Amino acid sequence: MKPRAILHASQLVTLAGPKRPRVGAELSALGIIEDGGMLVRDGVIVATGSSDQIARDLPNDIEVIEAHGRVVLPGFVDAHAHPVFGGTRVDEFEMRARGATYEEIAASGGGIRSTVRKTRAASEAELLAQAQKRVQWFLRSGTTTMEAKSGYGLSLEEELKILRVIRQLNETSALEFVPTFLGAHAIPEEFADAPEQYVTLVIDEMLPTVAEQGLAEYCDIFCERGYFDLADSEKILKAAQSHGLRLRMHVDQLTNSGGAFLAARIGAATADHLEQTNEAEIAALAEAGVQPVLLPASVYALGKTRYPKARAMIDAGLAVVLGTDFNPGSSPTPSIPMVLSLACTQMKMTPAEGITASTINAAYSLNRGERIGSLEAGKAGNFTVFDCADYREIAYWFGTPLVHSVYVEGECVCSAR
Repeated sequence: MKPRAILHASQLVTLAGPKRPRVGAELSALGIIEDGGMLVRDGVIVATGSSDQIARDLPNDIEVIEAHGRVVLPGFVDAHAHPVFGGTRVDEFEMRARGATYEEIAASGGGIRSTVRKTRAASEAELLAQAQKRVQWFLRSGTTTMEAKSGYGLSLEEELKILRVIRQLNETSALEFVPTFLGAHAIPEEFADAPEQYVTLVIDEMLPTVAEQGLAEYCDIFCERGYFDLADSEKILKAAQSHGLRLRMHVDQLTNSGGAFLAARIGAATADHLEQTNEAEIAALAEAGVQPVLLPASVYALGKTRYPKARAMIDAGLAVVLGTDFNPGSSPTPSIPMVLSLACTQMKMTPAEGITASTINAAYSLNRGERIGSLEAGKAGNFTVFDCADYREIAYWFGTPLVHSVYVEGECVCSAR
């Protein structure tokens, strides 16, 4: 692997700073180096500085990447995504355009259960091929690491199938995937009249097998009215902890069900969505050190208007994270730049806060902050070159593909050239 130097970035956005998630004013401290340069050797960042500093005494075998005044950022880290599933839900997209709500569609047999039927009908090879196509969408959006949830199988074998696909994606693609078991995504149709039996199945069969086969790092749950209540959520999450899995939670997306308090009490790594979360619950999350993962694209895609209280969370000292919630039903976008635009326009986060929330804070939420999420010596050479001169343009020019090229461990894995 050739050593590489990237020179003459208009802004090398390093995110250099404390070795922990960023809070408060730290969210705006991007560590920008004007006319920046960076040296990467054996896939690892060796040095950052001005282009003049980096260009001095470069080895003869170095490959120089000329940024030509473009912005260079750490690769985005998408901390909440559902990339493995069968089919689409374009019919439901049209139904919502005609006035149907997400809840009405789910009650009529659509929603998550619709994707479960299509995912179960697909072979492992078919799911892998579909997901590999989506990998390119994420790379073209500047993402180099992402969480990947199961949750569209809802049986032991089908959930294992999805998690095996995620493992294969890790082995065959440039993207790094962080696997999360989401068997408690919904009650499957065959258990509609006996949901307690499905909870038992998740606890007694799914979790032990997933842990034994080493297929997940995290366990997630959809804690929501009509899905999994507080009591069942706590049972499942405690069982996951007993098997060594870290915890994430879908919380307060459609209604306020008290899930944020549970996330704080049980020590979840993240509480995700939080559209309905109130000030007392925000305070509890801050006290417990739970990272909020905000997903404005799902609010937008569902045609709703109540976004998470990002400013209140930042003011409370929470280490806010942004993610896409990529999935076929409520957020069919792989684009962190689109999420940044929504964060700025709908949640009144600044562009700098959005960049921090989708890089270093997201990396820490996935237990990867010591290795990725910023451009600092000793970290992986994962970075994206944007065809603009100011990082704020990434959110400003919404809907416009500004990614010029993407590098993982110093190797170019995607290029618009």
